[in-house]
Amino acid sequence: MKKQLISVILTLAAAALVPVAGCGQGYQNSWPYPQQIQTVYVEMFDTSSFRRGHEYVLTDAICKRLEAQTPYKIVSDRNIADSILSGKMGIGTSVLATDYYSGAPIEKETLVTVTVTWKNLKTGQLLISGEKVYASGSYSIPLGQTFEYSIGRAVNKAAVRVVELMETPW
Repeated sequence: MKKQLISVILTLAAAALVPVAGCGQGYQNSWPYPQQIQTVYVEMFDTSSFRRGHEYVLTDAICKRLEAQTPYKIVSDRNIADSILSGKMGIGTSVLATDYYSGAPIEKETLVTVTVTWKNLKTGQLLISGEKVYASGSYSIPLGQTFEYSIGRAVNKAAVRVVELMETPW
Protein backbone atom coordinates (compact mmCIF):
# COMPACT_ATOMS: atom_id res chain seq x y z
CA MET A 1 0.00 0.00 0.00
CA LYS A 2 2.80 2.36 0.94
CA LYS A 3 4.66 1.61 -2.34
CA GLN A 4 1.51 2.29 -4.36
CA LEU A 5 0.99 5.65 -2.62
CA ILE A 6 4.60 6.70 -3.31
CA SER A 7 4.23 5.56 -6.93
CA VAL A 8 1.04 7.63 -7.37
CA ILE A 9 2.65 10.71 -5.80
CA LEU A 10 5.73 10.42 -8.04
CA THR A 11 3.55 9.96 -11.15
CA LEU A 12 1.46 13.04 -10.29
CA ALA A 13 4.60 15.10 -9.60
CA ALA A 14 6.14 14.06 -12.93
CA ALA A 15 2.91 14.86 -14.77
CA ALA A 16 2.81 18.30 -13.15
CA LEU A 17 6.39 19.05 -14.29
CA VAL A 18 5.94 18.01 -17.94
CA PRO A 19 4.30 21.30 -19.09
CA VAL A 20 7.01 23.31 -17.32
CA ALA A 21 9.89 21.34 -18.83
CA GLY A 22 9.82 23.17 -22.17
CA CYS A 23 9.42 26.68 -20.75
CA GLY A 24 12.20 29.18 -21.25
CA GLN A 25 13.69 27.35 -24.23
CA GLY A 26 12.86 30.09 -26.76
CA TYR A 27 10.32 28.04 -28.65
CA GLN A 28 7.38 29.77 -30.22
CA ASN A 29 4.19 28.70 -31.88
CA SER A 30 3.98 31.44 -34.51
CA TRP A 31 5.54 32.41 -37.83
CA PRO A 32 9.27 33.02 -37.59
CA TYR A 33 8.83 36.28 -39.53
CA PRO A 34 8.20 39.84 -38.31
CA GLN A 35 4.48 40.23 -37.54
CA GLN A 36 4.24 43.94 -38.43
CA ILE A 37 4.83 43.21 -42.13
CA GLN A 38 2.05 41.87 -44.37
CA THR A 39 3.12 42.98 -47.87
CA VAL A 40 6.49 43.09 -49.62
CA TYR A 41 7.47 44.95 -52.78
CA VAL A 42 10.41 43.15 -54.38
CA GLU A 43 12.59 45.39 -56.53
CA MET A 44 14.37 43.85 -59.49
CA PHE A 45 17.74 42.72 -58.17
CA ASP A 46 20.71 44.39 -59.79
CA THR A 47 23.82 42.61 -61.01
CA SER A 48 27.48 43.50 -61.10
CA SER A 49 28.21 40.71 -63.55
CA PHE A 50 28.63 40.85 -67.29
CA ARG A 51 26.37 37.81 -67.51
CA ARG A 52 22.92 39.37 -67.82
CA GLY A 53 19.48 37.89 -67.28
CA HIS A 54 20.18 35.94 -64.11
CA GLU A 55 18.95 38.80 -61.93
CA TYR A 56 15.46 38.23 -63.39
CA VAL A 57 15.62 34.56 -62.46
CA LEU A 58 16.78 35.43 -58.92
CA THR A 59 14.02 38.02 -58.40
CA ASP A 60 11.38 35.59 -59.67
CA ALA A 61 12.68 32.77 -57.46
CA ILE A 62 12.64 35.03 -54.38
CA CYS A 63 9.05 36.12 -55.11
CA LYS A 64 7.90 32.53 -55.49
CA ARG A 65 9.62 31.48 -52.26
CA LEU A 66 8.14 34.42 -50.36
CA GLU A 67 4.62 33.57 -51.53
CA ALA A 68 5.02 29.86 -50.79
CA GLN A 69 6.90 29.88 -47.48
CA THR A 70 6.08 33.10 -45.65
CA PRO A 71 2.92 34.90 -44.52
CA TYR A 72 3.79 37.83 -46.81
CA LYS A 73 1.94 38.89 -49.92
CA ILE A 74 3.95 40.20 -52.86
CA VAL A 75 2.55 43.48 -54.21
CA SER A 76 3.43 45.20 -57.48
CA ASP A 77 2.76 48.75 -56.23
CA ARG A 78 5.46 50.20 -54.02
CA ASN A 79 2.99 52.76 -52.59
CA ILE A 80 0.82 50.12 -50.89
CA ALA A 81 3.65 47.89 -49.64
CA ASP A 82 4.61 47.58 -45.97
CA SER A 83 8.21 46.78 -46.87
CA ILE A 84 10.64 46.74 -49.77
CA LEU A 85 13.21 44.05 -50.55
CA SER A 86 16.13 44.91 -52.83
CA GLY A 87 19.62 43.76 -53.54
CA LYS A 88 22.50 43.12 -55.86
CA MET A 89 23.95 39.88 -57.12
CA GLY A 90 27.41 38.94 -58.29
CA ILE A 91 28.42 35.88 -60.27
CA GLY A 92 31.82 34.22 -60.29
CA THR A 93 33.26 30.99 -61.62
CA SER A 94 36.23 28.86 -60.66
CA VAL A 95 37.84 25.65 -61.82
CA LEU A 96 37.48 22.67 -59.51
CA ALA A 97 39.29 20.03 -61.58
CA THR A 98 41.43 19.94 -64.71
CA ASP A 99 42.39 17.21 -67.13
CA TYR A 100 45.77 15.82 -66.11
CA TYR A 101 47.21 15.75 -69.63
CA SER A 102 45.74 18.81 -71.36
CA GLY A 103 45.12 21.11 -68.40
CA ALA A 104 41.61 21.83 -69.71
CA PRO A 105 38.95 22.32 -67.03
CA ILE A 106 36.64 19.35 -66.58
CA GLU A 107 34.69 20.56 -63.55
CA LYS A 108 33.80 24.14 -62.68
CA GLU A 109 31.87 25.92 -59.96
CA THR A 110 29.59 28.93 -60.17
CA LEU A 111 29.33 31.16 -57.10
CA VAL A 112 26.43 33.57 -56.61
CA THR A 113 26.76 36.33 -54.02
CA VAL A 114 23.62 38.29 -53.12
CA THR A 115 23.65 41.44 -50.99
CA VAL A 116 20.19 42.03 -49.49
CA THR A 117 18.42 45.06 -48.01
CA TRP A 118 14.92 44.87 -46.51
CA LYS A 119 13.25 48.03 -45.26
CA ASN A 120 10.03 48.52 -43.29
CA LEU A 121 8.35 51.40 -45.16
CA LYS A 122 6.00 52.18 -42.24
CA THR A 123 8.77 52.89 -39.73
CA GLY A 124 11.80 53.42 -41.97
CA GLN A 125 13.65 50.68 -40.06
CA LEU A 126 16.14 48.53 -41.96
CA LEU A 127 15.23 44.93 -41.16
CA ILE A 128 18.18 43.63 -43.21
CA SER A 129 21.01 45.97 -44.06
CA GLY A 130 23.45 44.79 -46.69
CA GLU A 131 23.76 41.21 -45.51
CA LYS A 132 25.24 38.71 -47.93
CA VAL A 133 24.21 35.22 -48.86
CA TYR A 134 26.29 32.80 -50.89
CA ALA A 135 25.29 29.86 -53.01
CA SER A 136 27.14 27.70 -55.49
CA GLY A 137 26.56 25.09 -58.12
CA SER A 138 29.08 22.94 -59.91
CA TYR A 139 29.03 21.47 -63.39
CA SER A 140 31.04 18.86 -65.23
CA ILE A 141 31.88 19.55 -68.85
CA PRO A 142 32.49 15.85 -69.81
CA LEU A 143 29.00 15.03 -68.49
CA GLY A 144 27.46 17.63 -70.79
CA GLN A 145 26.55 20.04 -67.99
CA THR A 146 26.88 23.74 -68.68
CA PHE A 147 27.24 27.05 -66.89
CA GLU A 148 23.48 27.57 -67.30
CA TYR A 149 22.85 24.36 -65.36
CA SER A 150 25.01 25.45 -62.43
CA ILE A 151 23.81 29.06 -62.34
CA GLY A 152 20.20 27.86 -62.19
CA ARG A 153 20.96 25.70 -59.17
CA ALA A 154 23.00 28.42 -57.46
CA VAL A 155 20.34 31.10 -58.01
CA ASN A 156 17.63 28.88 -56.52
CA LYS A 157 19.80 28.13 -53.48
CA ALA A 158 20.45 31.86 -53.07
CA ALA A 159 16.70 32.58 -53.19
CA VAL A 160 16.13 30.08 -50.38
CA ARG A 161 18.82 31.75 -48.27
CA VAL A 162 17.43 35.25 -48.90
CA VAL A 163 14.02 34.16 -47.60
CA GLU A 164 15.71 32.49 -44.61
CA LEU A 165 17.43 35.82 -43.86
CA MET A 166 13.99 37.41 -43.50
CA GLU A 167 13.17 35.24 -40.47
CA THR A 168 13.10 36.87 -37.07
CA PRO A 169 16.41 36.25 -35.29
CA TRP A 170 16.22 33.97 -32.25
